[in-house]
Amino acid sequence: MDYQPVVLRKHARPTATKHNAESRYWRQYKHPVFIKEYAPVTSVHFSPSKPHRYAVTAATRVQIYAPRTQKVTKTISRFKDVARSGCIRGDGKLVVAGDDTGLIQIFDINSRAILRTLDSHKQPVHVTKFSALDQTQVLSCSDDTTVKLWDVPSQAAITTFLDHTDYVRSGQVSTSNPHLILTGSYDATVRLFDSRTGECEMVMGDSSSAAGARNTTPVEQVLMFPSGTVALSSAGPILRVWDIVAGGRCTRAMSNHQKTVTSLAFNSDASRVLTGSLDQMVKVYDVSTYRVVHTMRYPAPILCLAISSDETHIAAGMSDGTLSVRRRQPKASEPAAQDLFSVASLRTGAFESFLGGALPILGQGRVKEKKKSKPTGDVDELKVESKRKKRLRDYDKLLKNFKYSAALDSVLRKNVPPTTTFSLIQELIHRDGLRTALAGRDDVLLEPILRLLLKHVTDPRFGEMVCDVANIVIEMYTPVLGQSPLIDTLFVRLRKKVTAELRFQKELVKAKGALDMLLASAALSVA
Repeated sequence: MDYQPVVLRKHARPTATKHNAESRYWRQYKHPVFIKEYAPVTSVHFSPSKPHRYAVTAATRVQIYAPRTQKVTKTISRFKDVARSGCIRGDGKLVVAGDDTGLIQIFDINSRAILRTLDSHKQPVHVTKFSALDQTQVLSCSDDTTVKLWDVPSQAAITTFLDHTDYVRSGQVSTSNPHLILTGSYDATVRLFDSRTGECEMVMGDSSSAAGARNTTPVEQVLMFPSGTVALSSAGPILRVWDIVAGGRCTRAMSNHQKTVTSLAFNSDASRVLTGSLDQMVKVYDVSTYRVVHTMRYPAPILCLAISSDETHIAAGMSDGTLSVRRRQPKASEPAAQDLFSVASLRTGAFESFLGGALPILGQGRVKEKKKSKPTGDVDELKVESKRKKRLRDYDKLLKNFKYSAALDSVLRKNVPPTTTFSLIQELIHRDGLRTALAGRDDVLLEPILRLLLKHVTDPRFGEMVCDVANIVIEMYTPVLGQSPLIDTLFVRLRKKVTAELRFQKELVKAKGALDMLLASAALSVA
């Protein structure tokens, strides 16, 4: 009869409820790379087109990073004052940025040459963004309280909006309508402008709004859904949701942060919104319920936040000059997040990036890989299948040769899981060989056994077996106690741990009895 290998017993573990599927997904963004700048990182923006390079704005420069290597590929430093809001165009070819002198400059991302200069603002420009649907237009928002939509070829302002009464630090052109512009200002209002009429069509959060919808603090960030029907704004620690179709009604106000929310970002399909705050936290909301589904902690207050359109990178800029980039390795089974020909991409306007040469190479044939042809035999031919013998593990080989002590030593190593160790001990008990395996040990060989017992005496999976083994060890080695200080210390620690566990179990029994009484009385009162 062949030798039967040791059967590894599987122990039922309590189900882990700490991390749900949503949390597990966001926890895939790990191994953060920290890059130190010499000034606060005020803006991070990912290119919508591959390879999704990202622009990082800090001090008087805008740096372009490669997402794979996290290395700087281009540095644009032709600013007279602090640079603001470096933004890459949809085709990945141009970069626009403002500065604290009020100057807006458009650069070629490869040559870093200045292509256009827009000089009309009199105060710092904190927002410069390309229109997603019309890539020849740029939006700018300034501390001089004005919002301008520029025509890049002619370097002229198409429309200037003068309705805000304080700094305008956030703004966005709608991704569903190139004429609609959403802005947020330090005058505590969110406004929707139409470039066709040149007028403010909607005001949200002003003094005429309902009590819960009224902003009392400056609006730091605004974000419009791709559909153009709903907008988000952050003022202080409060995130508000505005229904544009219903005339700018506030449908929800959430206060999950402890300090001012400084940044808002959508994932690729706008089903999740990420918020970054001065409380050093990034929270992920499910937009269907607006519940927080995950939280990430950072080492410093967050000033800006961005997620790449293929959902492989999350970048956050902090007030101490640190740039944090977290990476996620997409699974092979996942579809491409930014498939240019997908229905979702066409609906959200991603097809506009075709203009920039983001089309894949068309019209080129594909060569099939050469495969070795498998020989095919006669249909009626009888094939004798050769069975490979299973290789025995080290402890099985030793058990087979009745070397019980050596088999036990082989499973006391650090890299062996406890389930394997205790399965072998169970096998030794079954063979009546445990005493043989434990006998004749000096302090060096006895130490790993005592450490194993000490580690797992409170584990409900192995506690009973630990007690049985401990009884045998104490019975066998009581005559030699006092000869090795290390062994004596381990026995004392084992005794203390068993005493503490017994005390804990008594408390649990008391709590269980109290709960039984409460539940019984509650059941009687209901009846």
